[in-house]
Amino acid sequence: MLKRLFNFLSITKRNNGKRYNSSFVYFPENVPSNQGSTQKWNMCQAINNALDIALRSDPSTVIFGEDVGFGGVFRCTLELQKKYGKERVFNTPLCEQGIVGFGIGLAVAGATAVAEIQFADYMFPALDQIVNEAAKYRYRSGNLFNCGKLTIRTPCSAVGHGALYHSQSPEAYYTHTPGIKVIIPRGPIKAKGLLLACIRDKNPCLFFEPKLLYRGAVEEVPICDYECSLEKAEVLRNGNDVTLIGWGSQVHRLLQTADLVKKKLNVNCEVIDLISLLPWDEETVIKSVKKTGRVLIAHEAPKTSGFGGEIASVIQEKCFLYLEAPVCRVTGFDTPFPHIFEPFYLPTQWRCFEQIQNLLSY
Repeated sequence: MLKRLFNFLSITKRNNGKRYNSSFVYFPENVPSNQGSTQKWNMCQAINNALDIALRSDPSTVIFGEDVGFGGVFRCTLELQKKYGKERVFNTPLCEQGIVGFGIGLAVAGATAVAEIQFADYMFPALDQIVNEAAKYRYRSGNLFNCGKLTIRTPCSAVGHGALYHSQSPEAYYTHTPGIKVIIPRGPIKAKGLLLACIRDKNPCLFFEPKLLYRGAVEEVPICDYECSLEKAEVLRNGNDVTLIGWGSQVHRLLQTADLVKKKLNVNCEVIDLISLLPWDEETVIKSVKKTGRVLIAHEAPKTSGFGGEIASVIQEKCFLYLEAPVCRVTGFDTPFPHIFEPFYLPTQWRCFEQIQNLLSY
């Protein structure tokens, strides 16, 4: 793995760093015409608005976590304590298993609990509470009790300077757990609708928020109360030659890639935002793969046991006779998340472009 990384660095050096430019380009989406008035918000502001609506529309809703009373590290809960009081928006001790355990208790008692884990990297102390308690509560009680009114929000993925303990993408750990939902939005419009849907869903939900999108993603967001489907992927761009699959900030990398491939190779890529990883929309993916015959999956997490492997397995099982080339994964490397080498660690449009060339020439 280190040899591959050094080779990668040497290629970049020969190209003066330009070939693997990791600059981020965001692709905003259009607002549906039936959604009424809009406000220009970044993703952080859209999440704040969703939490405001949740607190206003349901008196049992409470929001808690480390520093949320002050607005949180990324300011997603700004002004909410001032508006709704310390009984409904409050700080907790630095104890992730305690935060989630408290949320489970609140949800079981009938409240709507929205817990914030300050960084997704910090969720691991709460793994037992999430996997063995929240996810199994309904099952082990024979449907007599549940803690479905629990949503756990957490910032995830690269931020530009987070390194080992602030830039991880741990979503795959939780997709191995029946009984919870795992959601990752791609921008402000989706973030608001998906978060409200999570808060009101009958199952515990993990809501991963890509940090790069907090202020890098800006859209005209409907100010009304709306929800988005938690179980449906979206085809953002239609194409007949290659299917590109991603979630969160990687969706925008793939849209960049699709533009690059069209310009340089005159090849049309179909781009899918998976949105929900548990459950994930097999039907939309399979339909696309049967049309294109070639697939590339991109995610920031390491390749080994990343969620892209699950998608590839299902594609191989259900689309085998339609494939023109092996399923390709462009991912982070099997190393701890680096600091100064972050631009080389993350999937870029150029890494994806090279793999698409391989798919087309297979």
